[in-house]
Amino acid sequence: MPAITADTLTLPRLPDLPESATTWRGVRRVVRARESVEGEGFKVRRPFPGVDLAQSDPFLLLDHLGAVEYGPGEAKGAPWHPHRGFETVTYMIDGAMQHTDSIGGGGLITDGSTQWMTAGSGILHNEVPPQELVTRGGLFHGVQLWVNLPRALKMTPPRYQDIEARDAALLASDDGGALVRIIAGDLDGHRGPGATHTPITYLHATVTAGARLALPWPEDFTAMVYVLSGRGTVGVERRPLEEGHLAVFSAGEALTMRAADTQPADSPTGWEVLVLGGKPINEPVARYGPFVMNTRQEIIEAFEDYQAGRLGQIPAAHRSAADERI
Repeated sequence: MPAITADTLTLPRLPDLPESATTWRGVRRVVRARESVEGEGFKVRRPFPGVDLAQSDPFLLLDHLGAVEYGPGEAKGAPWHPHRGFETVTYMIDGAMQHTDSIGGGGLITDGSTQWMTAGSGILHNEVPPQELVTRGGLFHGVQLWVNLPRALKMTPPRYQDIEARDAALLASDDGGALVRIIAGDLDGHRGPGATHTPITYLHATVTAGARLALPWPEDFTAMVYVLSGRGTVGVERRPLEEGHLAVFSAGEALTMRAADTQPADSPTGWEVLVLGGKPINEPVARYGPFVMNTRQEIIEAFEDYQAGRLGQIPAAHRSAADERI
């Protein structure tokens, strides 16, 4: 798992939170990700939305892509398609993904880098494996998160952010047993590189076997932990949490989690987790396919605008007979 690493003994430390004087968040529920098929036929694990967890305001969707070892010719992507009304955040841990969009944004995201696309009023984009990965095969592992936009920002102009792995803010747990990469938002006064319209915090932590990670967390934010690989426990209740499972926390001012003393062979660096939360938008959500708005009428308008070409055009350099299928 080559997402950026560092010597935790040289990094700023998170505070040592007192056990008895801290209002720890309890675990409200644990959800197992469901398998789904997206794009040209690649499998994802999706903890939300779903039957068990329909909405996780302000987040709309979390897709765990891989980890999978592709053979030659097996890698697949998501050809040109539209979006409106939210933001897509793609974090690549292993392998690579090529992004292109109708406003000129894009590039290769790989090994700990992130592409942050604000669809806003409308955009077309594609996400495909680079030709080298298609030809030779190889390891592929990433995550895509959808972040909702409030009504007032649904029609904000689209934008693209290219966040390199080295841009992430790096912290260590209070005892140096965990590495925390802040992709967006604030954690104990340290800010990640992602510029957000909706207030959120999004991080990737590696917790070595047997180590504990305690995080101060905004009391007005939701809080969730999703396991990329390995196993551990979350909350003061020490609820077991393993790969493909998501824990949803109740109210409080801090989170606690601990890696198991032994980790699976496919998680040699430790327990790999995403920690995410944000300020709930608390507005009606109307969603259909690639559009997320507040009302059904706005969804209809999004389809009409897309069909009329008002959500953007595929750049001429990328047009092909296959692209016209969107």
